[in-house]
Amino acid sequence: MNDTYESEIGTLLAELADVQSALLRVLKDKRQLLMTNDVDALTSIGPREQELAARLQACHERRQQLLAQADADGLPGDSIHSLSEQLSADSKQRVQASIREAANRSQLLRHQCLTNWVVVQRTLLHLSQMIEIVATGGRPKPTYDKGPGYQSGGALVDRAA
Repeated sequence: MNDTYESEIGTLLAELADVQSALLRVLKDKRQLLMTNDVDALTSIGPREQELAARLQACHERRQQLLAQADADGLPGDSIHSLSEQLSADSKQRVQASIREAANRSQLLRHQCLTNWVVVQRTLLHLSQMIEIVATGGRPKPTYDKGPGYQSGGALVDRAA
């Protein structure tokens, strides 16, 4: 029992570590491309992201199968960590160290995704403000003044300008 589950958990965690490391590299590259506004390179990074997403999905499915198999064998089937508690002392230490590393990489991935999301949101906000400036000619409508001095439209939007 221990040898089978130890090797299967080890294989799963090794694949997960490989995918997580590759995804961290892709997210770093993507952040650099976002900051340099390299649209062509950003487009080409999409297939790499899709391939890594498929590999992560395969890891998740393998984890589910492993836990279902453990549950059928009368072992804890709620998490890999609880399943690793059933291993021998040496195996347990190795596997749980790998589990902690995977959890740390997962946290780092969440932070990197959030960072990229913030960069994209700020870029969208900036572009939205630039479009508003172009559309209104840089003259926003006064908040409280309803006098006749206000002209709507911008140089690129209004023929009168």
